[in-house]
Amino acid sequence: MSASSETLPRWKCVCAYDGTQFAGWQSQAEGRGLAIQDVIERRLAQILGAPTRIHGSGRTDSGVHALAQVFHFDADWRHGPEKLVAAFRVGLPPTIQVKSVQATAPDFHARFQATGKRYVYHLSLGDADPFTRPYCWTVFRELDLAAMQAATELLRGRHDFRAFTALNGPAREDTVRGLRRFDLVRRGRRLQVTMEAEGFLYKMARSLVGGLVAVGEGKLTLADLRAILASRERTMAVKTAPAQGLFLAKVFYS
Repeated sequence: MSASSETLPRWKCVCAYDGTQFAGWQSQAEGRGLAIQDVIERRLAQILGAPTRIHGSGRTDSGVHALAQVFHFDADWRHGPEKLVAAFRVGLPPTIQVKSVQATAPDFHARFQATGKRYVYHLSLGDADPFTRPYCWTVFRELDLAAMQAATELLRGRHDFRAFTALNGPAREDTVRGLRRFDLVRRGRRLQVTMEAEGFLYKMARSLVGGLVAVGEGKLTLADLRAILASRERTMAVKTAPAQGLFLAKVFYS
């Protein structure tokens, strides 16, 4: 490991995790809980014999899950990607799985070269079974699904989503995003919301779902939702949906 990081091979990895017991993806300040990044870096240091920093495609909040989070790192690993996957498998907790490893271009960056992300959110109409409940938002009130479908059409497209984020930064910060996919599908008592954009603001995906549910419950009309979007101001009328129902499903690269 004496070579500089500029000369080391770069590896692209895809991982899945159950975020229930973790403080999100990104390493936290001391005392704020264990992050998925911390666990993977700890195992990678054991495998490589030296501390190695990994770089993810972006953060996921505490309690949010991933089916296909992407990260990269630089390391002089000479035993092939399959053996690296196997090494991860025996040393990571069952709640974290490195699904694939591949050598990539030296200038690849998991975050800065991502062209989009897909999130999926799960809701249950009525009480979910014990195996589903930890991974969905259970809603006991009747929902107007037709109104919710209309709300997805209203919000789909390119808008300023400042009213649907928990950002505390300056008003001049760019909060325009292209929500190219916003679908609602019912399967029995389960609702699945699929969202795709070139990027998501802090808690934007969960806030969009919260807005949908508020419309479905009759707490917001479509006119209310349109006014909230135009206002660019966060309101208590739009709840941030619980973290356990959200999954990072895919990261896109050109």
